[in-house]
Amino acid sequence: SSRVLWTLAVTQLMLSQQGNSLDKVILFDVRDDTVVIRNAGRLTHPTSGRSYHAVFNPPKVAGVDDITGEPLVQRDDDREEVVRKRLVAYHKSTDPLVDYYRQKGILAVIDAEKPINEVTASLEEILKKH
Repeated sequence: SSRVLWTLAVTQLMLSQQGNSLDKVILFDVRDDTVVIRNAGRLTHPTSGRSYHAVFNPPKVAGVDDITGEPLVQRDDDREEVVRKRLVAYHKSTDPLVDYYRQKGILAVIDAEKPINEVTASLEEILKKH
């Protein structure tokens, strides 16, 4: 798309003006369903800002703040249908860039479904090489 080409051109221009070039692009790869679970499960206590997650960090009692007992809320942009719609837009704008950098041979893909320590180790390994 023209937006993708524009993004590539601007990136290359900015780098060349600084005397740099792009030698590696890192993609943290996560399945869409995982993104939905991670986002749609977020719950917040509006007054304090405390955050919970329905799966990964649930409150002691479903739907209520551990400290105050007040109701937790889900942000509108964390609802599943909104997250899925954002993912469609993300893929539309990002997939062509991923393909471009893969063809250039500078794309490194990290499986971001793995535990954080493994993701960090993968990232450190890629950065050591560059």
